[in-house]
Amino acid sequence: MKLVCTQSDLNANLSLVSRAVPSRPTHPVLANVLLVADEENQRVSLTAFDLSLGIRTSFPAAVRGGGSFTIPAKLLNDIVSRLPDGEITLEDEAGDTVAYLTCSSGSYQVRGMGPEEFPELPAIEGGTILHLPPEALIEGLKGTLFATSPDEAKQVLAGVHLKVLKDCLEFAATDGHRLAVVQTANDKSEGEETEKEFEVTVPAKALREVERMLVMRQWTEPVTLHFEHGQVVFEWADQRLTTRTLEGQYPAYRQLIPPSFERQITMDRRAFLSAVERIAVFADPKNNILKCSIDSVNQEITLSVDAKDVGSGKESMPAQISGDSIDIAFNVKYLIDILKTAQSPEIQLQLNGALAPVIFQPLGGVNATFLVMPVQLRA
Repeated sequence: MKLVCTQSDLNANLSLVSRAVPSRPTHPVLANVLLVADEENQRVSLTAFDLSLGIRTSFPAAVRGGGSFTIPAKLLNDIVSRLPDGEITLEDEAGDTVAYLTCSSGSYQVRGMGPEEFPELPAIEGGTILHLPPEALIEGLKGTLFATSPDEAKQVLAGVHLKVLKDCLEFAATDGHRLAVVQTANDKSEGEETEKEFEVTVPAKALREVERMLVMRQWTEPVTLHFEHGQVVFEWADQRLTTRTLEGQYPAYRQLIPPSFERQITMDRRAFLSAVERIAVFADPKNNILKCSIDSVNQEITLSVDAKDVGSGKESMPAQISGDSIDIAFNVKYLIDILKTAQSPEIQLQLNGALAPVIFQPLGGVNATFLVMPVQLRA
């Protein structure tokens, strides 16, 4: 096998698939990336697979002899990322597990393993096939991934629940303390049949890579989603990401949103975020509590933090307030996450009591609903 490609192509695609290389592989070959050179199509494909998440990508190259082998991903990534711009030659000899890499500055030998030991990515031949607009997919993931649980032991809460409805895509994520629900357009081309409604829970780890890959490649054509037997595959152009779905019943999150509210507050999102971030400097890292005093008489909100042995901070800002005055407290991290994600000129808060769920909605832009549970204030 022998191929010639550019340093930039190899480096970019190697960085992409390396995200699926496990940090603690259960088998030595899983620490490797599978490289396949296709002489007929003059392309090279790279694959990494941790037995749950798999990423495959391909790029054009001058292939002068087809073949395949696996190379330690971290070592190859460390070498290639440091090479100068220009052409790179990669080759091996039949029956040899050593890859020879040559560039303008020198040559390297990397010992790999045979491709026969590398596990195949799951293949989906039937099942459900959907076509999703990439801009809607990116928008939905940006608005929900932050609310997933980082604890994979929490099963479905460690993923985003995706519903494909007749005219929209609905994304939902919750870690038990907060909830994010985003609806984005599911536009169909003229004459295209409406696809059936469908729902699945996909691990956040995999979806972060989907979002990253789509943004990096600035892809604009529909993304194909295949689903069958607990496996999901996202495909577009020369990219393929496969992952297991999360099993279990996703919480009935719509039931968590109160049907009506006694109070409504509207304010400038950026100003609110800036004030919260300044006040957060004094928040006790053990509980991260920030107090909000909502004053309907003076139409302002006062944010305050009083940290024992550290100091205190207080800021007030104007707001449009309907309903009675109230004091309420939040975990400041949850508040910052929502305000950063909302991406709208104004944000609207809807609430009832001091311990009831609070809804944050961006006014303008994405159709999103963010719910967070308040923290009880000590007397």
